[in-house]
Parts: sequence; structure tokens; C-alpha cells
Amino acid sequence: MPSSLNSLPQSKYYDVAIVGGGMVGAALALALARGQAKQHQPLRIVVFEAVVLPVEDSQPLQPSFDARSTAIALGSRHLLETLGVWQDLAADACPISTIQVSDRGHPGAARLDATNEQVPALGYVLENRRLGQTLLQALQSYAEVTFCCPAEVVAAEAISGGMRLEYQYQGESHCCDSRLLVIADGGRSGLCQQLQLDRQTLPYQQSALIANLSLDRPHQQVAYERFTTEGPMALLPLTDDAQGRPRSALVWSVPLAETDEWLAIDDTEFLRRLQRQFGYRAGRFITLGERYAYPLQRVLAAEQVRSGLAVLGNAAHALHPVAGQGFNLALRGAMVLAQEVLHAQAEQREIGSLETLLGFQAQLRWDQTKTVGFSDQITKLFSNPHSAQVMARNMGLLGLELMAPFKRAFAQSAMGLDIPLPRLER
Repeated sequence: MPSSLNSLPQSKYYDVAIVGGGMVGAALALALARGQAKQHQPLRIVVFEAVVLPVEDSQPLQPSFDARSTAIALGSRHLLETLGVWQDLAADACPISTIQVSDRGHPGAARLDATNEQVPALGYVLENRRLGQTLLQALQSYAEVTFCCPAEVVAAEAISGGMRLEYQYQGESHCCDSRLLVIADGGRSGLCQQLQLDRQTLPYQQSALIANLSLDRPHQQVAYERFTTEGPMALLPLTDDAQGRPRSALVWSVPLAETDEWLAIDDTEFLRRLQRQFGYRAGRFITLGERYAYPLQRVLAAEQVRSGLAVLGNAAHALHPVAGQGFNLALRGAMVLAQEVLHAQAEQREIGSLETLLGFQAQLRWDQTKTVGFSDQITKLFSNPHSAQVMARNMGLLGLELMAPFKRAFAQSAMGLDIPLPRLER
């Protein structure tokens, strides 16, 4: 962990203040610190995290059966390589060699294959704690980054040349100023509410059921997107756990009104119902881990920048998990922001000016519109039982499988390679 973890910031003035030290906030801090290595006046960065982070263990992390995981697109792997952390993550990341998309009870199906796309993998699945720990460890090398945890930023206000922050640390109130404030503290961001940022929310009336499970056979690095009468589900390949059991991560969208029932039934009944909906293409489900659930909604902040302020990650946009693109979109946003801030600093422009931040927003607009819109529309299409919709989506899956150019374009988008990746150096 950074040497300044759990310490009170010594300075009252920073160039960049990041609220939220999770995967997105830590990635932004690392991008800024790594990208300015050749600058004579490095940016002073402070990261505030409200949740107590685990102390680094002297032993390497072992795969945990119940660990929460994230899908990493191939494009995101390239960005993590830019941050210099992929080589430390690769051994724990399970490659996705094949993606199978199907609609239960209907003939429509499509298959994407890494070999056909001439890539090492379509994506990867990685435990969140492994990614988070690696990002934080990488920040240790940069003295210009201060990490304050646990500390809660309770208020912010615009001042001349930036923003003033009020935060709580060990029961006491403190203040500091920054040229740029970045909010990356998640979908229920209290700071966004305090600043009255305009955010548009659309509840899906669904909950995401999340659990890991073991299989009676190796998963062969196959990821499944399966649309069922209960709701869309994804089954993602994981590395084997510490006991060598094959694992997959389940993300199943079920009606909101049925969430409590799905959490209450015993493991045997849950696996029986899941097997009936999913089928046996991945084998038999043997052991079920701890179940979690959270309500699903589409969130898109209409106002993502102000003078001296930018919003990132789930604070800016929340997607349906059906396509597994939430973190990938957030990481691209963090890297684009770092790119624009570093370029402005190198050119001696104000990093928190509205001009700089509007440039950041303009680069993200198409990516956000495409990614949020796709996950929203595919959720609605495959949740509609009307016969015309069923026929349309199955014709679409068949067309995707049979039309090579369309399939190629779809694969490029799924891998995050259909847009230029941000660069930290000109």
C-alpha cells in the first residue's frame, strides 16, 4: 500500500483531489503519476477513500472461492499495460477464449472466438481485490500521491482556481483546496447529491444476483451470455480456487420482486433452478458460494464536468451488467481524463478549466452513448416476451453468427477496440 495510506494529508493545497480510492480512482491516480514522470513540476495528488482498505499481506493473494470479479476487455488490458500493472495481474486473470450468446428455448445463438479474431483472448476475468491491491501497490512508488483512508469528503464548493473540500478524518473536520476535483466514489455518490449534479436514473425493476459456483468439469475459458425467462445471465470463467476447483462467476438479472426469494432458498434448490434455466452446456453446477444481490438501474450524469470538477465511473454512469462493460467504460474514462490533464499541464494550461474538461467530455461522449445505449437496449429486447420481439432478437443472433463483417464489428466493440485508446504521452 502507499506509504501515506491511513495518514492525514500534510498539505492544504493539491493539484488533483480524487474522491474514491477504488479501482477507478486508483487507476486515475496511477495514470496521472505515471504519465507525468518527465515533467519538471509534477502534479500533487490526494486520494480520499471512505472505506477501510485491507492492510497488505506479506503473502500473495490466493484465489478465493467467493471473491467478486470483474470482466476486463482486451482494450482494458492494453490500458493496464500502459499503467505498468498488467504483468503483475496476468497470472491471476482468467482469459476468455470464447463467448457464447444464446436465447433459452429459441434457435438464435452466436459464438465469438479469440482464434477467429486473431487475438490472445477476447477478454479476461479478474478478482476485484487482486486488481485493487495491485493498483495501490503501484502507487507506492510515487511520492506525489497522498492516500487518505478512511476519510469521507462531506462537502465541496467552487473557489477561485478550483474547489475547496471539507472532509472527515478520525472524527475531525479538515479542509483542503485543489485545482481539480474528481468524483469517483460510486453510484450512490453523496458528493454528487451535495453538488446537485444532474443525474438521470432509470430503474430496471431487476436485481443482479451474484455468486461464484464450481463445475464438474473445466470451463475451457468459455463465457456464456444466456437470456432466460427469469432474466439475462452471464457465466464467466474464473481461475481455479486455492483447492483447485474449477470456478465460474454468475451474474443473473431476476425480477426485483423475486429477489428475496432467490436469496432465501437453499443452495440445492437454487442450483436446481439455475441448471434448469441455463442447461448443461457448461456441465453440472456442484457448489454454490455466497449470494449477493443489488438493484439494477441505468444512471447517466447529464452534467459530468464543471469548472474544476469531473465525474468518473459509477458516479457518472451505471450500466446493466448484461454485457460486462461497466468497469471497462469507467477505465477508459479515467485514462481519457488523465490524458487531457497531463496534456494541459505540459502545455501550461489550467488543468481544471472548463475548456480542458469539455475536451475530456467530448472524447467520452460517443463511447458513453454507444456503451450505455447498447446495454440498455439489449436488456429491454431480451426481457420482452412478445412474439415479434422474440423473432427479431433471434434473427439478430442468427445474423450475427452468419454475417462475418457484422460479427467482426460486434467483436471489436465487445473487446473495446472499436475506438482509439487514450494515450498518456503525445
